[in-house]
Amino acid sequence: MTVWNPGGAIGVWQSQFSWLESSHVMKAASALEDAGYAALWYPESFGREAMVTASLLLQATSGIDVASGIANIWGRDAVAMANGARSLAEAHDGRFVLGIGVSHRPLVERRGHSYSGRVDDVASYIDAMDASVWDGPEVQDPPLLLAALGPRMLELAGRRTAGAHPYFSPVEHTRTARNILGPEATLAPEQMLIPETDPSQARALARGAAATYLRLPNYLNNLRRAGFTEADFATGGSDRLIDAVFAWGPTERLVERVNDHLAAGANHVCIQLITEDRDRVPVAELVELAPALHELNASR
Repeated sequence: MTVWNPGGAIGVWQSQFSWLESSHVMKAASALEDAGYAALWYPESFGREAMVTASLLLQATSGIDVASGIANIWGRDAVAMANGARSLAEAHDGRFVLGIGVSHRPLVERRGHSYSGRVDDVASYIDAMDASVWDGPEVQDPPLLLAALGPRMLELAGRRTAGAHPYFSPVEHTRTARNILGPEATLAPEQMLIPETDPSQARALARGAAATYLRLPNYLNNLRRAGFTEADFATGGSDRLIDAVFAWGPTERLVERVNDHLAAGANHVCIQLITEDRDRVPVAELVELAPALHELNASR
């Protein structure tokens, strides 16, 4: 198992990397590397194929890590996943980090598969990756992270992979995840940030971003474990839920939330900036935020 030691505590997770026009994505990636972020993260989507997205980000950069968050195990079999990841790592000086996960029933069924989110099935998939034969140049397998929310998936991540990449989860989940993973594994939660100080506008943006996730059972079950109820899921999400999953307000409040995750046991926090214009990577805003985050990183 290859460990992953992030080059810094702060990475950038943006869904736009996976579907916007490639020249825009590559220009944004270069600017964010110049701004000093430690990693670029992207999801699986119904736009660009996950390994192709990684290739674009890696080509546009020279030293920053690129991580899938996540590559869907239903999108390719275990051998294709392993060989694709090895190819990217071999071609780009080991800068690729492979995050995998089971995704969600509606998204998997949209692909034409019968969904299973069983931990045993993920373990078997990892077994098949480990057993796959690589016919290319000699290369160390890239670090493998697992999308993990529940206790059993987190335990599997700590036992079989370099660590876990939770998504759409509050700080309390980071603390729980660290306790389950143990002290050595990498823990890289995603955190949505909204640079808006007006409460009504900020929460409206958050509810727009949360709408998809509040329809997916895996996220709802995780939030239930954190103490949220059906009332919190209604009407776009209660203020209590929105404020737990999203951080909004001035720069100092955004940085404070990132620091909360680090204090709770995260090694690396993947920030996702939410703005009104979702049809662009918010490069200017991320560059503006970078110095405050780097100061936080330097203080640890």
